[in-house]
Amino acid sequence: MPPVPEEILSVFRTVTDPDSGKPLSELAEITRAELGARAELDVSLGQPFYDRRQALGALIERAVRDLPNVNDVTLRIRLDPGKREIPADDPVPGVKSVVLVMSGKGGVGKSTVAANLAVGLARAGARVGLLDADLYGPSIPTMLGASGRLLGDGQKIIPLERLGIKIVSIGFLLEDPRSAVVWRGPMLHGALVQFLRDVDWGTLDYLLLDLPPGTGDVAITLSQKVKASGAVLVTTPQRVAVDDVMRAVTMCQKVGIAVLGVVENQSYFVCEHGSRYELFGAGGGQAVAELAHAPLLGQIPLDPKVRRWADEGTPVVEAEPGTPIAEAFCRVVDSLVVRVAEQHAKIAREIQRSRPAGGGRRLPVLR
Repeated sequence: MPPVPEEILSVFRTVTDPDSGKPLSELAEITRAELGARAELDVSLGQPFYDRRQALGALIERAVRDLPNVNDVTLRIRLDPGKREIPADDPVPGVKSVVLVMSGKGGVGKSTVAANLAVGLARAGARVGLLDADLYGPSIPTMLGASGRLLGDGQKIIPLERLGIKIVSIGFLLEDPRSAVVWRGPMLHGALVQFLRDVDWGTLDYLLLDLPPGTGDVAITLSQKVKASGAVLVTTPQRVAVDDVMRAVTMCQKVGIAVLGVVENQSYFVCEHGSRYELFGAGGGQAVAELAHAPLLGQIPLDPKVRRWADEGTPVVEAEPGTPIAEAFCRVVDSLVVRVAEQHAKIAREIQRSRPAGGGRRLPVLR
């Protein structure tokens, strides 16, 4: 990467944010910059400045546009989530955040949520990977319109890419997409570990893992093999779903997976006349969030666009950005980004406090 022009570095050192009183150099990191009649900048913004990214972006654009011979500015802001605790034997050391998308219940739209979150994060400038960990029922290839075969470079498996997302699914290994995967637990465990350890994920801000229903082998294997940033739990409002998702909450508590938040999917339906109907009841997502001591990240309405675009292989966040349903997913993305960064900061503080004064290191246990 070419060096950042001195003129832009000077702007970041001298221009001060009026709210914080700090120079731009303390608030945002320049990851790439080109100076000319059209200046181009990529910057990384850390928490707790996420909620001010629009104001800071406008400040950066004005300051760079004031440079001599600059007529226009293209600015891309990437939200930096910080970094999870990465032990020496971690299978994905280049991944800053590992987020499990799970439910404990089938049919609640977990894969739909995972696909739209991945696309939303990528559209926000993050480097994103998505692992379809539902080995018995892989649906991510269909929802993301991804097809092909997983190939290797002699050392690692190369993930497929679509919409700026690195994707791995057992669906890319099946000769016939309708074939059933008939495996016992040990084979399931081995495939999942291989999809983590032997895939060239590279450097990612987020790796989302779309987990199968239930609280069995897959979730337990992941809790043992990779240090996750936390889990997003997906539910629908009715009790028959909420009861199972609450079991997923208690499983997370038992195996030490932090719950980042809850998404209530198919929360309500708005008809063409504007009337709102809670077809599956109300309050389920909030009840799960209270049990998990975590926030309700968002309520996603029931909208035919979600199903239609998923069947066509382009999640609604990408297919119809700016629509109410896409914005509902994007609000969940914004909340998730903040929660991940807060969780990483919390763990970093706990690790710092747990270090003995005389040296050495004791790792905290998440409860």
